[in-house]
Amino acid sequence: MATSSNEELLQAHAELWSLTFSYLKSMALECAIKLGIPNAMHRLGGAASLPDLLPALAVPESKKPYLPRLMRFLVASGIFAADAPATTGESADDGAAPTYRLTALSRLLVDHGTAAAGAADLRSVDLSPFVISQTNRYHVTAATHLSEWFESDAAAEMPFRTAHGADPWTLFARDPKINLVFNAGMAADTRFAMSFVISNYGDAFDGVTSLVDVAGGTGTAALAIANAFPRIKCSVLDLPNVIDTIAADGVVEYVAGDMMSSIPKADALFLKYVLHDWNDEDCVRILTQCRKAIPKPGGKVIIVDMVVGSTSNPAYEAQVLFDLLMMVITAGKERDEREWSKIFMDAGFSHHKTRPVLGSFALIELYP
Repeated sequence: MATSSNEELLQAHAELWSLTFSYLKSMALECAIKLGIPNAMHRLGGAASLPDLLPALAVPESKKPYLPRLMRFLVASGIFAADAPATTGESADDGAAPTYRLTALSRLLVDHGTAAAGAADLRSVDLSPFVISQTNRYHVTAATHLSEWFESDAAAEMPFRTAHGADPWTLFARDPKINLVFNAGMAADTRFAMSFVISNYGDAFDGVTSLVDVAGGTGTAALAIANAFPRIKCSVLDLPNVIDTIAADGVVEYVAGDMMSSIPKADALFLKYVLHDWNDEDCVRILTQCRKAIPKPGGKVIIVDMVVGSTSNPAYEAQVLFDLLMMVITAGKERDEREWSKIFMDAGFSHHKTRPVLGSFALIELYP
């Protein structure tokens, strides 16, 4: 039997500790956003020492001594970078403060004030609302029930329901505050995704004159499409608790309804990050409604969703992590190409084509 060396055991021990406490990474990230650290650093030119940062942060005087430890962790996690203090003499000044810098990651958390309708430039999209929407107490509490859910033979179809007694959509409908937080998070991520999709895969919308964004939330994707392609009449279909929060904009039509029972007719239907929320049977139901709503021939369904690839894909870890999230909060999952193909065939579609986008995700065009 092969044995591990002392060096390997020590490394394994360190990795075990890192995994055990990795939940603190998302909590520290949430903390940095809520304290306004990325925005403050951006206003200071993208780099600042702690003495420069402190006056710009909403931190009571009693908590300021703890900021260096938080910043050290955020640097170690790659959220920020740090430069060693400059030296002016023969030895370093131990009391000098390091200079912290924004990284490519933390630049995604800066509010540039460009949350206008339509597809923003990738460099100006603020993804901090997305982070906050995913670190909410309902999601985190549900994750703590994962082992209990696995061990139980109870009927709950997801740890989220084990924790809260309802699925996310029912619970969000009851809680207006989290409903707004979640919708804002989805809108932020959609702005990022749609900027990339429209800039690089706009040909997917060639020949389309009408489009329904199915389960389209607050309409961010539909607005981006309508602004990029004014010839396309865009509508959004979603549940009443989502649609009722949206003010009419004169660009997109908002329709309250249930995609499981009926979808308005259009040349094309757009589903972004929708189908991974549902099990295979429900996906077939949704896509069957989609097939009824588009013309044959000439119509299509445009899907932006994850297609799980091989372990050599740099985004593979993010893909399987997101699949675990789907297990925790929904009855859905992330699927590979074979699983997607079976769902499309079962829903009565004849063929599809898939193109990778956004690293973890793909754009799928589905034809009746």
